[in-house]
Amino acid sequence: MALTPQARETFTRLFGVEPQPHPTDPELFDILQNGIFDEAFSTGVLTDVERELLTITALTAMQTLPQLQAHVGAALNIGASPLQLRETIYQCAPYIGFPKTLNAIDIANGVFEANGISLPLENAGTVDATDPSAREQAGAAIQAPLYGNEVKEVFSALPEPFDEFVPHLLTSSAFGDFATRGGLDVAQRELISLVAIAAIGATTQLRPHVAGAIRAGSSRQKVAAALVQVMPYIGGPYALSGLVLVARYDESASAEAYR
Repeated sequence: MALTPQARETFTRLFGVEPQPHPTDPELFDILQNGIFDEAFSTGVLTDVERELLTITALTAMQTLPQLQAHVGAALNIGASPLQLRETIYQCAPYIGFPKTLNAIDIANGVFEANGISLPLENAGTVDATDPSAREQAGAAIQAPLYGNEVKEVFSALPEPFDEFVPHLLTSSAFGDFATRGGLDVAQRELISLVAIAAIGATTQLRPHVAGAIRAGSSRQKVAAALVQVMPYIGGPYALSGLVLVARYDESASAEAYR
């Protein structure tokens, strides 16, 4: 088996070097590279930069750090900005937790420094982090059009004070702290969130986030393309769990995960 011309061209464009036969497992690497850099990479309505940002999302969520390092470099090679890359990793934090996010940003920062990019990068926050009311208000302005008030309704059954605190935390953190940041728009952040959730196998959360990505402005075709792009990284079952929901998406139905 050998690489297709398209796989070879894509690999070289991303990594700046010609692919070489693997010394111990050449057949596996031919299958891998043809699947990723030919079939997945050439299917659907995504730019090269979008594909790499989504790949970086999946690698961040799974903590596959050697591959993350390579793809941060590849993303820079094809024109992704350091700010876009940083914000992609930051956007994963509400879904994968802060320790994994710190591991990933440490890898990215190492690639930035190796490429002569000065740190820290510019600030991108737009909300006063010390004002809980401002964080919640700004977060709700993004969350409500995409997800409605169903989270508040569902968690109202929790005992005090969690009936109010859990919805507040979700709104203030995931949306107020992160979705309001610069560097990426809301539609991009919703796709990143969906891919992060798919990558960790959080299937209960997939349905609302498929709907959220579409409501934020991505077409069903683009959401499907995002999940297909990361399928070779996260595995078929995790990606297919999301693709089934894209196929069945009904904009008039509730997308709440817990109903």
